[in-house]
Amino acid sequence: MEVGNDGVLRKTQKRKSHEMCEDEISRLDEMNQDVLERVLSFLPTSSFYRLTSVCKRWKSVAESATFKLACSVVPHRDPWFLMIDSHPNLIHQPIIFDTTDKNWKKLNHAPPVHLHQNHHSHGGDFIPVAASGGLICFHSLENNEFIIANPVSSTRRHVKPPCATPQPPIRAIAMKSDSKAFKLVLLSGDLPNLTFRQYNSGADQWGEEITLTRKINGPVEFESDQTNDDDCTQYFLTKCGDVVSADIQRSASKQYSSVFTVKSGEEIVHFLSSSGTVVECNLTRNSFFEYPRLLPVFSEYSIDLIECNGEMYVVLLSEFLESATLRVWKWNERVESWRQVAAMPPWMSHNFYGKKVDINCSGAGQQILVCVNSPEICSYVMCDLGANEWVELPQCYMDDGVKEFVCGLSFEPRIEALNM
Repeated sequence: MEVGNDGVLRKTQKRKSHEMCEDEISRLDEMNQDVLERVLSFLPTSSFYRLTSVCKRWKSVAESATFKLACSVVPHRDPWFLMIDSHPNLIHQPIIFDTTDKNWKKLNHAPPVHLHQNHHSHGGDFIPVAASGGLICFHSLENNEFIIANPVSSTRRHVKPPCATPQPPIRAIAMKSDSKAFKLVLLSGDLPNLTFRQYNSGADQWGEEITLTRKINGPVEFESDQTNDDDCTQYFLTKCGDVVSADIQRSASKQYSSVFTVKSGEEIVHFLSSSGTVVECNLTRNSFFEYPRLLPVFSEYSIDLIECNGEMYVVLLSEFLESATLRVWKWNERVESWRQVAAMPPWMSHNFYGKKVDINCSGAGQQILVCVNSPEICSYVMCDLGANEWVELPQCYMDDGVKEFVCGLSFEPRIEALNM
């Protein structure tokens, strides 16, 4: 403490502040259990970890089933982003970006799932592939099993693959959840032969495989010769007009990325085909169609889908006139065309020109997290979609140095998810 002519006064102020804090805690302790649980349920999620160290009563509150019920009544919590590096199966201690405190945090409790399984467990390496509500879906590429986990409470649930017989390759994995149940959707096959299966946690079983038919009155007709171009090659257009192929591999966690929305009571999953087109699958009507491309195939080189406020958006990074531009697009059903809704300021996006970067994005509410990666760049940008404001996030410094992430999955930090 600093000592001076007013040293006594500073000590008195600190003591009064300390006494006031103790007085406030004492008043909370005078509340009955139900009221105390309701008050504490509105604290930021990051405060939950400290409840157990305040006193025995607060520790009992944190472990109470009625407290979790009170938390489920809170309508909204600021999102967290579970960050994933280039080797997600080697992450043992999750790192998140807290949008409330605007900083990076390490979850010091047990990780939500042992991402690198040993030979005596379920087998295979589990990587995070989807998120919804307060849950993260982990998938084993080796045996097609799933683990649904709550990163806040570390609770988890194992989901076996739909069947033991060989299945068509998975194209997208989508999830929808609330505090009591979750639904898992697998989209499989190659265009135009798409099928899907759903897992319902309430029934604890997979449904029958359902074939999707092409929607006749969709915005574009499917062209059979597109299947010949349906490879994973990404292209860059140089300023001289030469087409250059680049070996950029998307993050394994984004390999099956999709957007799950509900519109007019109909469940819809959007995903990216390997040729870069946006595919809409209506699970209620058992139909699908492809949207028209935003840009010609040889000029678009990094694209991703996000969900914000129940709507699907496309984030596209392209090069034009010796500069790079990153824009957000939304499909306008009335005129059946894409409409730009946001754009990164040119002085920010120009830094990506010529570096052949890959973008991996995640949306939550009005916010979009864009992870920009290349051999030369590793950057994270947060966009407020409503205000079209873009802010570059600081680097993540942890005990062993600077962390570099390739993507992030957004979720609501809810301790009650999968615990009720």
